[in-house]
Amino acid sequence: MSTVDSFGSKGVLNVGGTEYEIYRLSAVEGSESLPFSLKVLLENLLRTEDGANITADHVRALAGWDQNAQPSTEIQFTPARVIMQDFTGVPCVVDLATMREAVKDLGGDPERVNPLAPAELVIDHSVQIDVFGNAGAIERNMEIEYQRNGERYQFLRWGQTAFEDFKVVPPGMGIVHQVNIEYLARTVMTREVETPEGKVLRAYPDTLVGTDSHTTMVNGLGVLGWGVGGIEAEAAMLGQPVSMLIPRVVGFKLSGSIPAGATATDVVLTITEMLRKHGVVGKFVEFYGEGVAEVPLANRATIGNMSPEFGSTAAIFPIDQVTLDYLRLTGRPEENIALVEAYAKEQGLWHDPSREPRFSEYLELDLSTVVPSISGPKRPQDRIELSDAKEQFRKDLHNYVEVGNGHPVDGTVDETIDESFPASDSPSTTQADSHVQDTARLANPVESAASGAFGRPSQPVHVKMDDGREFELDHGAVSIASITSCTNTSNPSVMLAAAILARNAVEKGLTSKPWVKTSVAPGSKVVTDYYEKSGLVPYLEKLGFFTVGYGCTTCIGNSGPLETEISEAVQANDLSVTSVLSGNRNFEGRINPDVKMNYLASPPLVIAYALAGTMDFDFESEPLGQDQDGNDVFLKDIWPNPTEVQQVMDASIDQDMFTKSYATIFDGDERWQSLPTPTGSTFEWSDDSTYVRKPPYFEGMKAQPEPVSDIEGARVLLKLGDSVTTDHISPAGSFKSDTPAGQYLLSHGVERKDFNSYGSRRGNHEVMIRGTFANIRIKNQLLDGVEGGFTKDFTQDGAPQAYVYDAAVNYEKAGTPLVVLAGKEYGSGSSRDWAAKGTALLGVKAVIAESYERIHRSNLIGMGVLPLQFPEGESAATLGLTGNEVYSIEGITGLNEGTTPQTVKVTATAEDGGTKSFDAVVRIDTPGEADYYRNGGILQYVLRQISAN
Repeated sequence: MSTVDSFGSKGVLNVGGTEYEIYRLSAVEGSESLPFSLKVLLENLLRTEDGANITADHVRALAGWDQNAQPSTEIQFTPARVIMQDFTGVPCVVDLATMREAVKDLGGDPERVNPLAPAELVIDHSVQIDVFGNAGAIERNMEIEYQRNGERYQFLRWGQTAFEDFKVVPPGMGIVHQVNIEYLARTVMTREVETPEGKVLRAYPDTLVGTDSHTTMVNGLGVLGWGVGGIEAEAAMLGQPVSMLIPRVVGFKLSGSIPAGATATDVVLTITEMLRKHGVVGKFVEFYGEGVAEVPLANRATIGNMSPEFGSTAAIFPIDQVTLDYLRLTGRPEENIALVEAYAKEQGLWHDPSREPRFSEYLELDLSTVVPSISGPKRPQDRIELSDAKEQFRKDLHNYVEVGNGHPVDGTVDETIDESFPASDSPSTTQADSHVQDTARLANPVESAASGAFGRPSQPVHVKMDDGREFELDHGAVSIASITSCTNTSNPSVMLAAAILARNAVEKGLTSKPWVKTSVAPGSKVVTDYYEKSGLVPYLEKLGFFTVGYGCTTCIGNSGPLETEISEAVQANDLSVTSVLSGNRNFEGRINPDVKMNYLASPPLVIAYALAGTMDFDFESEPLGQDQDGNDVFLKDIWPNPTEVQQVMDASIDQDMFTKSYATIFDGDERWQSLPTPTGSTFEWSDDSTYVRKPPYFEGMKAQPEPVSDIEGARVLLKLGDSVTTDHISPAGSFKSDTPAGQYLLSHGVERKDFNSYGSRRGNHEVMIRGTFANIRIKNQLLDGVEGGFTKDFTQDGAPQAYVYDAAVNYEKAGTPLVVLAGKEYGSGSSRDWAAKGTALLGVKAVIAESYERIHRSNLIGMGVLPLQFPEGESAATLGLTGNEVYSIEGITGLNEGTTPQTVKVTATAEDGGTKSFDAVVRIDTPGEADYYRNGGILQYVLRQISAN
């Protein structure tokens, strides 16, 4: 509750006879020329001003924002709500449950550990595509999901009953970000609050933080929010504001309209490339101009969704008539829509294309210049014009095929089966009958220059399936074609374009290639409703694109196993096969352990590549097949007409679909409702659980923090290069029996088939710490030519190669602190709290990198790990650091004096006694972060605050 109103901004807004308390921005000089996003932050400060943490000076600093200055002023942002998905949400609830016990141990009231802001969790990350290509796929996948995750789901149901203002959307209902824009987002919040004058109904902008980096999808609705780590989200739920510097804001002007041959996905990939090239890490991006009104809300959400891919904190559209139309379409009450319009206009938050706000930097895109594109093979910003895709694939293939590593002459395969995914439990994983052909030959991607390119002729591998399918497999084969991810499944224009393309293809007699694992995973049940109403479902299914579940699936690595014979052929012959998905992430090792090259594409192009069957394909000059009369059929012959797409959208989508679908969103199906639900305000931990265990973060914690100390005698756990993502660091996907995590589960009686994924076991720190830095594609430069979670163990004679976890255990026994050396953009990618939690639990005390992605740097501090940066222009390479040295870091103790040192002295002592020293920049950027670090982490800080009051 605000106790100060220095600017006299508190007032009343009457909408349709209802009075709302608001804090008027017009009361603050300078507010009118601020960008939309900063106006939202300004209102936040006005409403939460308390004279201590948030003062009149903070308000003036934001209102007087110098758009040309580098960020230097810290403010405290108090999000209106928190949103989570189940992978990140489970550890949040685990930590809250643990905090209740810790508060009690410190003499506080455990009931005070409770969300102070609305918190909503959507279970969408757990469904895996085990079964596909048939009508029973969705039901069977959900059955398997509950078998694997029942224990976690019981825990979440307990959390929903134990904590106030905490809601759970059960499995099978949709993807968190799509559910957010279609239902949970308010655009303008209302809440009954106590004031000195009594209870009032307060209205204020909907703002949020989320435990998934793609929380920014809601920016398309004019809602300011972004992804944070789970630990930061927990603190926000407990009433702690988010410390941040007033950011630079990049104005992105839009003009023109999308041409007929392009899609919203192509626009997004173009914008991603532009903004990543421009450099927007840590900045807000805001869209403005005459072209904004031409961008449908679904397209805006698609653009906002990709904010993490171009690196910005947020990528927001202002509120306008398009916003209101979408709120109405999706079934929001009319009184809420009226409030959004009245509030936005009253506060200067309504988009006026004739007025240009102040921005720090400017970019512009004429939408009419966008061309069909894909992105890959390993980063979202690596856009490729579709017309250049074949040529670029051939160039990139050189990075994935070893010279001289040819296929066996007879095409035989090794019988060894990789354990990267749980074994299939049913023969129903085979493709639909329409996929079966006697023999289908995959085009040879290296016929023209085979021996010159790879040191051997390319010889496709003959594969014979149990069901009679036979085909030849080679580099570039599209092994996965998946319409997935909220990025595009929230957008009816591209989803219906895919369905119309499928119809056109089927009518021409085309079929998907038999080696392609096809799937559709809608982001909400509304997609299924309009698909069915359009009458296009049979065409999708004829090509094998059956609905497999309502969740993120392929985009987060839950693609499920390739069919056994295909997987064996890929592994035995080291084939560089590909995936094509309509998602937002295509990092190495993310999609499937058998698939080296991953491409992002629009939903219709996903289907087109399933028809082509290979990335080594030129859609302009090569036919996808022949029609019934033997005529060649090209992509242009089946590409959907935009006018027809719009007509089908208009005829197939209505408000009732949204109203009906979301009326029971929190109820779940019979499986959810029949789960036994634990009760009580504190959780009864089970020693036998391998999913949910009490973490050690608060063991031995005292009421007052110990003084910060310097780091002495540290060893390097990993030396890493540029663009190491949280996918590389954080446990994700599946794992084998011989890994530390696999060995742990086997020792606890878990069979290999029941391992599930790392993400599903985020509530068990024992599994997660063993999977930290265990990505199969991570390259630790301490080792030569080795991929995977290995390092040198300097506690052993000769520093032999060891699993990262096993070495960390030995270092802990020896009392040796650890550091990580890294290159540029360290920690980019999803906002995975376990990338920081695992790092801390392995004993890493500091990371020294050339630069950081925003969320991971913050999360490291939140777990008590010191983020340091090499001096400008320097790196481990320029400083001659091998990682074999012993490290000391001096000057950290300056934090005990209440100030943060700008630099600390790092000294690396080599085996021969020689030393190298440099001044590393301390990346504790705000006083709030310094408080967290002094306390050993953000949760420890919050606990002490709660216990002291």
